[in-house]
Amino acid sequence: MKSVLDIENISFGYTKDIPIFDNFSLSLKQGEIKAIVGPSGVGKSTLFELILGHRKPSSGSIQALSLSQVFQDPYSSFHPTYTVRDQIQEVTSMEGYTELLDQMGLDESLLDALPHKLSGGQLQRCSILRALLMKPKLLLLDEPTSALDNLNQLDIMKLIVKHIEGMGVLLITHDGDLAAWCADEIIVLGGE
Repeated sequence: MKSVLDIENISFGYTKDIPIFDNFSLSLKQGEIKAIVGPSGVGKSTLFELILGHRKPSSGSIQALSLSQVFQDPYSSFHPTYTVRDQIQEVTSMEGYTELLDQMGLDESLLDALPHKLSGGQLQRCSILRALLMKPKLLLLDEPTSALDNLNQLDIMKLIVKHIEGMGVLLITHDGDLAAWCADEIIVLGGE
């Protein structure tokens, strides 16, 4: 299977004395889900910032194919003055959106609302909808189901797993059970 993410021997720290990553490597292939788990402050979100290019490692390399991401807070992922539909159409072709809407239990009328009119759970599902419609090779999920109740969490993760063909998923989660259920490999950061 083709590699969608290769992290080779990266080092990074906010100060020179305290590295968050020291020669850290990770490889992710199409069809794989890897979960990053660990306590708050250990560098899980920093890893995503490095993959996205928002921060640069002090050494090592990161190669990623086309990607999309879902953040923990859906309200920070959408501009408040544009409809959800406008913001999804801006970055996707919308191909196959009605089927995904149905699978997510979302009414199409929600797409024509401003983000603040939706509940956190509805908006997070719209964020996942947008990410899947972008047809990425690499999907970064940062606590993607934290705004959802337990039943919806499982349904959404099942939906993501169903659409994994051709892409790799890197999942940040505090939920060990969720990681154990869906991940091919669990990478523990900050572990002893």
